[in-house]
Amino acid sequence: MSMMAARPSDLLRVFGNRQSNRFQSRSIFASPRMENVSISSETQKKETSIPLEVQKPASIPQIYISNPSDLRFDRMQSSDEECDCRHKRVFGRFIAREAMVDEEFWTAAWLRAETHWEDRPLVRHVDNFKRKFAELEFNALKRRCTGQHGDKSTCFVAVKKEEKNVKRTVLSSIVGTLDLTIQHLLYGETFPGEHVKAKRFSNIYQSNQERYGYIANLCVAKYARRHGIASNMLYLATEAAKSFGVEKVYVHVHVDNEPAKQLYEKIGFQMVDVAMPQSLAEQKYLMCCET
Repeated sequence: MSMMAARPSDLLRVFGNRQSNRFQSRSIFASPRMENVSISSETQKKETSIPLEVQKPASIPQIYISNPSDLRFDRMQSSDEECDCRHKRVFGRFIAREAMVDEEFWTAAWLRAETHWEDRPLVRHVDNFKRKFAELEFNALKRRCTGQHGDKSTCFVAVKKEEKNVKRTVLSSIVGTLDLTIQHLLYGETFPGEHVKAKRFSNIYQSNQERYGYIANLCVAKYARRHGIASNMLYLATEAAKSFGVEKVYVHVHVDNEPAKQLYEKIGFQMVDVAMPQSLAEQKYLMCCET
């Protein structure tokens, strides 16, 4: 993995999945692949886990946000009772749930920015690039989750549980994030992103076209890895997709990212055989999980 001269990043990309132009046009960014990924498991947790109390999360800069927002970077973490979410999963010392306030969306965007630049070679002014990336992703994330792109999109975050006599800001409470989008297959498609022959109809979808879930932007803070955060967020996303009436959930994974592939298989994802020729050409596997 490439290293930077700056202070080591506190974030670990669990997996990076590049998406087709269709998905990119929906403003769902995709991180580059990562090597030497550590996958959560009960055995690994017992042997290699580092107590979270001795770790410190990455600092998150307070930057200008172009869209109107009431961001308050000193906002304290809401209590578990205050977070009345439709979708929630409790595990260990964490809770996976929907992002509720702007500060949670912003922290998710910053986590993705750190992840996106983690494996890059030495780049001058990398912090400026991260800030710009986070700003763009924050605005795009808010647009997606408010339905401005037409599809139903949900940002999930993993947060630390409440602890007695411990107060945290929202920014220091989030340790992971992912997006789940519910969309329709386009005209002529048999799987998401398929290169259809009738290109002039390839951007058309009808209400009777099959709906599916698509997972993207899964990342976990480096200091919080090996605690089952990635797998539990995936379980929550597939459960949420089922509640939306979706029978299949898809994800892309780079062909060389074997740890990510194994993680998805653990959750129940399988290779989409019909997409294999296109997958190999694009260097990314399409995997599917039936809900």
